[in-house]
Amino acid sequence: MMERFYFLLLTLAFMLSTLQAASVSPFDNFLNCLSSQSKSPNSISDVVYTQTNSSFSSILNMHVLNKRFKTVATPKPLAIVAAQNEEHVQVTVTCAAASGGIQLRIRSGGHDYEGLSYVSDVPFVVLDMFPQNSIDVDIKSATAWVQAGATLGQLYYNIYKNSKVHAFPGGVCFSVGTGGHFSGGGYGNLMRKYGLSVDNIIDAKIVDVNGKILDRKAMGEDLFWAIRGGGGASFGVILSWKIKLVSVPPQVTVFRVNKTVEQGATDVVFRWQQVAPKLDNNLFIRAQLSAVNGTQKGKKTVQVDFIGQFLGPANQLLPLVSRSFPELGLKKSDCIEMPWVNSTLFWYDFPIGTPLETLVNISKDPAQSYFKTKSDYVKTIIPKAGLQALWDKLIEEEKMILQFNPYGGKMAQIPSSDTPFPHRAGNLFKIQYSLSWNESGDEATNRYVNYSRSLYDLMTPYVSKSPRQAFLPYRDIDIGANRPSNSTNKDIAQTYGIKYFKDNFDRLMKVKTSVDPGNFLRFEQSIPTNKY
Repeated sequence: MMERFYFLLLTLAFMLSTLQAASVSPFDNFLNCLSSQSKSPNSISDVVYTQTNSSFSSILNMHVLNKRFKTVATPKPLAIVAAQNEEHVQVTVTCAAASGGIQLRIRSGGHDYEGLSYVSDVPFVVLDMFPQNSIDVDIKSATAWVQAGATLGQLYYNIYKNSKVHAFPGGVCFSVGTGGHFSGGGYGNLMRKYGLSVDNIIDAKIVDVNGKILDRKAMGEDLFWAIRGGGGASFGVILSWKIKLVSVPPQVTVFRVNKTVEQGATDVVFRWQQVAPKLDNNLFIRAQLSAVNGTQKGKKTVQVDFIGQFLGPANQLLPLVSRSFPELGLKKSDCIEMPWVNSTLFWYDFPIGTPLETLVNISKDPAQSYFKTKSDYVKTIIPKAGLQALWDKLIEEEKMILQFNPYGGKMAQIPSSDTPFPHRAGNLFKIQYSLSWNESGDEATNRYVNYSRSLYDLMTPYVSKSPRQAFLPYRDIDIGANRPSNSTNKDIAQTYGIKYFKDNFDRLMKVKTSVDPGNFLRFEQSIPTNKY
C-alpha cells in the first residue's frame, strides 16, 4: 500500500512539473535564459526593453526609417536587446535559439526598405546593434575596424579626422548602419573607381548560431565570402568589419546639371546611357529623374538632374566631359571643388557649407515619410520611345524619383563570383525606383504601392531578363517572400534568391546549410538551407 502511495506521489509530481513546464512561454524561456547565461545578469537586464518598459517605443522607433512600419497595426517585438558588447550578442543569439519559438531579427541602422530587421509576423525579438559603433582607423596600414552599429556618416567623419586623402566606397545615405549596408554589397559613387564596400573588406567578426565569435580565419573563406554581399542576417550577427581604405585627392569636383524634356533631356539621357559606363573611372555621373512643373501653367514635365563627382580638379574634369559627353553642356560655373568628406554632404542634398558634424548627428526619430522602393538592372540602351513612355508614366505621379547609377570601370573588372553580389560586367546601369508620400492609411499606401508596381511593369521590356535582377539592399518583397516568416520553402526562396544573387544563390545555400543547418536565422527573404 505504501509503495503504491509513493508511486502516486511521484506520478503527481511528474504531472505537475510537466504542466508547469508547458505553461512557460518561449518568451519566458528567453528572458530566463538571458539572466542565467549572462556572466553579468545586471548588465544584460539593463539593455533589454520589453513592451512594458517606458523606453520601449523610443528605442524601437529610433531606427524605424519607413513610416509604413510605424503604425499601430505593425507587429511589435516582444523585446529589444540593445546590445552593448559582444557577450550581449552571444547570449541573445543562444537564448533565442533555445527559447522554443522566438524569432530573432537583427538591426544595425534600420534602413531595411521592407522593415524586415524589426518587423515579423511571428513572435520575435530585435537584437539592436546601434550601441556598438566604435571605429578604429589605422592610417599607417590604410585600414579600419568598424563595428556593425556605426553609421556611414560616423565612418566618413572618423576617416576625415585621421586623413584628408583617404575614403571608403559606401553609400550616399550616411545614416545607414554599416552592419547591414556592407553585408548587402555596399553601393556608392566610388564604385567605378574602387568597386563596392564588399570589394574592400579584408576581415570580419561574426557571432554564429552557436554563440561563438569568429573572425575570418575561424569562420573560413566560404562564410567570409557569403557575408560580403549575401546578407549577414542569414548566417549570423555581424559584430565588426575590417575595411581597406582607398585613396582620394585633397580636392574632388562635384556638379549638378538639370535638364527638362523641353530642354532636350531625352537626347541627353539617351547619350548618357552610351557614355556613362565608359567614362574615366574617376568620374561618376548619376541621372536622377522626376516630374516637375512645366513652363506651361498646369502642365507637368520631366526633369533630369545629372549629378556627378570627379576624383580630381575641375580643370581636368571639364576637357574630359567636353570630349566624351559634350551633350551634358557642363560649364566651369557648375563645378564645385571640395574635400571628399564634404562631398558626402553634397550627395545627401545638404547645402554647401553644412558643418561636417552633421555626419554624426543622426535623428533620434528618422521616419518622416512612407515609401516603397524597387530596383532594376539595364543591359541594353533604352530607346527614345521607351524613355518617352517613362516620361509619360512619371508625370502621372510627381512623387516618384528614379535614379540611374552607371556601372563600368572597376565594377566590370571584378568577376561576378568573387562575392555573392553578381551584378558586374554586362550591366550599363542600375535603376532605383523611390516613391515616398505623407498621407497615412491603407488606402493611400495601396494607391502608391500599386503605382510603383505599374511603373515597374512598364519597364519590363527595357531591363534585365531571365532573371530580372534586383539589388539586395533595396529590399523588395514583391519579387518573392516566404510567408509566414518562420517557414522556408526553397522553391519560393528561389524566386527572390536568383534575382538577387543569380548563380551565386546555390553556393549561398550550401554555406547556409553548413553554418545554420537548423535554419534558425530565417525571415521572409533569408537564404534557406538545402533541405527546405
